[in-house]
Formats: sequence, structure tokens, C-alpha cells
Amino acid sequence: MTDMIKSSPKMSDTPEEREFELRAHIGAIWSGGRLFIGIYTFFLASLAFSYFYLRSSNNGLLWRPDHVTAPTAYGWTIYTLTLLAALMAIFGQSRLRKGSVSDWQTAVWVGVAASLLALFLQIWEFVAVPFYPGSSGYASTFIGYAVMNVMTIFIVAYWLETTVARSIRLNKELDGVSPQLSMHPSAQSFRANVASMTYFLGFVALASTLLFAMFYLL
Repeated sequence: MTDMIKSSPKMSDTPEEREFELRAHIGAIWSGGRLFIGIYTFFLASLAFSYFYLRSSNNGLLWRPDHVTAPTAYGWTIYTLTLLAALMAIFGQSRLRKGSVSDWQTAVWVGVAASLLALFLQIWEFVAVPFYPGSSGYASTFIGYAVMNVMTIFIVAYWLETTVARSIRLNKELDGVSPQLSMHPSAQSFRANVASMTYFLGFVALASTLLFAMFYLL
């Protein structure tokens, strides 16, 4: 009985089963990326609710005493670098679809550098703000926003770096020129991950624009 079980073929060894598993894997990447955006949206919604509720109530005129604001120069720089990382991912994906793997890798490495610099500046901004975290409604919500932005930029940098590292690894694992564009299951999984990452970074760019306007311009 044991010998029969060991010698019997597995369903995953059939071409149909492997094709089904690949489609399921790519579908999971697609769904996971969209669900991650949904989770991130809930964080944004909670922050936006706190911001606009405290701003509209303005109890004791303590929403924003003396119109204090976070350092605008830091805000512009962090926002610009975050936007650059997202734009590089979008541009890189367009080049990848046209068959230029090297252009995609270059664009993503620029995005990694931009996001790491933005992460450093966002952390350093904590020592440059001219208020204490609980001194006003604006100060409290800004600290919440800054912590959330640290997490966001870290995720952006991590996703960009691991994706480009995976692209480099495919060169060693698969044969041929530009194996990232082949129909090998690993290459298809890689391209699905690139699409999911780019979609998320596009959403981050839109969210960063809204948050930047809320805390630095309004």
C-alpha cells in the first residue's frame, strides 16, 4: 500500500493542475494588492476623520493655536520624493511592458533611493517640528500622520527593493535574454507582482497628495 502511494502520480504534476495553480497564484497576487489598498484606505479614513472633526469642532480654540504648522520645506521634500518613487514605478512598468528590463530596473532603483531618502527625512522631521505632540489638535493628528507616513514609505521602499532583487535573481535562475519577459511561471509571477506594486504606489501618490495638502497647505 505504501509503495502504491509513493509511486502514484500527484495531481500537481499534471499540466492542467500546474496551469490552475499558476492562475490561482497570480490571482492571489492581484487580489492581495487590492486588499492591501483597502486596508491602507481604512487608515487614511481614520486619520482624515480625526483631522476634520478636530478642525471643525476647534474646542477651546486649540485646534491650531497661532496657526502653527509643520516645517513646510520638509513636507515639500518628502512629498516630492514619495511622488518620484511612485512615478518611477509607473514609468518603469511602462518600459517593462515594451520589453526593456534594464530601463525598468534603473527606474526602480531610482525609486528605492528616493523612498529611502524620504524615509530618513520623515523620521528626522520629528526633531524639527515646532510643537509638542499633544499641544493641539493639529499637533496630535500631524504626529499620527507622520508615523503613518513612516510606515507607508518603508513599505514602498521594501516592495521596490525586493521586486528589483527578484528581477536580478531571475537572470541567474532562468536562461535566455530578458527572462523576466518569458512565459516561465516565475516570470509570470514576477510581472504580476510588478503590476500589483505599481498599482499600490499609484494609490500612495494620490493619498500623499491629499495628506500633504491637509497638513502643509490648508
